[in-house]
Amino acid sequence: MMNTVSASLGAGTSTASRAIQLGAVALLGLFVVGFVGFSHAEIVHNAGHDYRHSMAFPCH
Repeated sequence: MMNTVSASLGAGTSTASRAIQLGAVALLGLFVVGFVGFSHAEIVHNAGHDYRHSMAFPCH
């Protein structure tokens, strides 16, 4: 006999809270992409460039 247990994680999360979290993550992502992609500091730009290549993401 097999028993299955299911759990609902985050059942108490409101729609407003989820929207705030998604907005914060989107802003953080835009900041990181903008900072790394357009950075004049060569080491930061090259680190982002190398990471894109390591993830097989075409960048040029």
